[in-house]
Amino acid sequence: MDKNSVYRTNIIGAGEAGVAISVDMDMNVVHKTNSLFWDTKGNDVLGATSLPFYGAYVSEEQCQLFGDVSGKKLLEIGCGSGQSLQYQGERKASELWGMDLSENQIEKTRQHLTACGLSAKLICSPMEEECGLPVDYFDFVYSIYAIGWTTDLEGTFSRIASYLKKDGVFIFSWSHPIHKCVVTEEDILVFKKSYFDESWYSVSLDESTLTLSDRKLSTYVNALAKAGFVIEQMIEQSDTGDSNSDFAKKAKMLPVTFVIKARKL
Repeated sequence: MDKNSVYRTNIIGAGEAGVAISVDMDMNVVHKTNSLFWDTKGNDVLGATSLPFYGAYVSEEQCQLFGDVSGKKLLEIGCGSGQSLQYQGERKASELWGMDLSENQIEKTRQHLTACGLSAKLICSPMEEECGLPVDYFDFVYSIYAIGWTTDLEGTFSRIASYLKKDGVFIFSWSHPIHKCVVTEEDILVFKKSYFDESWYSVSLDESTLTLSDRKLSTYVNALAKAGFVIEQMIEQSDTGDSNSDFAKKAKMLPVTFVIKARKL
């Protein structure tokens, strides 16, 4: 391992591990790398998290963050394969919109919703960039395990605020940053990475490469405040039930997912 390599304990929350190479953040390179990852092996390598689940052991049934969405206009950032949009469509949302970096994911979403008898307006674009979405339009913008892929968190939150009506709600989930610092060794939790390290890195998984940064919770909170949001609720708890897997044991000791509900002022 050279001086630019570090051991990453977790990549996106389900315990993926590997050697990561520290990299300089180049927005165009990151977009190209990550869109190729999701166009090819992303779902096979990382799977897909979708509503009603916000992440491991955290669900909308438990949290009730959305409430009644019937008649509401919803936009999903990082729509993946379309299951979360299906969930909202079946709950009688009046309009479904989705955005994703990957053309392949957009097509998967389109096919999945069509098979479910639903439709959505879908846009392939990085979440950081202007893409023609209407402003002051949506009742809800949400993102399930996708926000962390942005190269510009403050810019992304600012754009999301512009899409929402006044008093509109933004809900998102992502892998908890403390989860990415800790591994289990012989039933003991051990820190392997500094919580404060937000450097960008690339890691190869199953012959595919992705590029990420692990941000602190305060980075998300401060970016929300700067974009004009007020946080109404934050979820860190895990409901592991009777599961006794190594991952569940870890989740009983520290959060693996966080969810934030914020409102546009």
